[in-house]
Amino acid sequence: MPKDNSGRSALDPDTARGRAWPCLRQFGVFMENRVGTLHALLRHLERHDLRVVALSIVDSVDFSIARLVLDNYERAVEFFKLSHFTVFETDLIGVEMPDDPQPYVKICLALLQAELNIHYTYPLLYHGRGRGAIALYVDDIDLGLRTLAEKGHRTITENDLQDETFE
Repeated sequence: MPKDNSGRSALDPDTARGRAWPCLRQFGVFMENRVGTLHALLRHLERHDLRVVALSIVDSVDFSIARLVLDNYERAVEFFKLSHFTVFETDLIGVEMPDDPQPYVKICLALLQAELNIHYTYPLLYHGRGRGAIALYVDDIDLGLRTLAEKGHRTITENDLQDETFE
């Protein structure tokens, strides 16, 4: 396996993704739609010292998908590998809400000007620098990140989620 200058594997998660990876990672957890299933998932995460930073549910009659962003990607991957849950991963853009009377409009306008479609969005439990943040799933993550940066928006990384303290 190829090694970097530090002698670590080039495929090591810290090397491949890094703490400052520009995207957030969403875990989509497939669940049977019955009473207590979401609670069981959240209790399992809590027992493994994983904090839910965002949660959104896609629901149908027979099943649901919990979309989760957690505070520690590497620990979450290990947890899901060892669990009985069916999980898939997706890259999201985390963006800090601008200091504006209509912050959603400002973010959406930037993405509209780049002709990017927002498939879904939901809030993040993040208050870095005293501001909230949202998670976005768009047509083209790289273009979305570049566009938001060009328009002066601050994106949230996995490192930001780990640095966030809740007292």
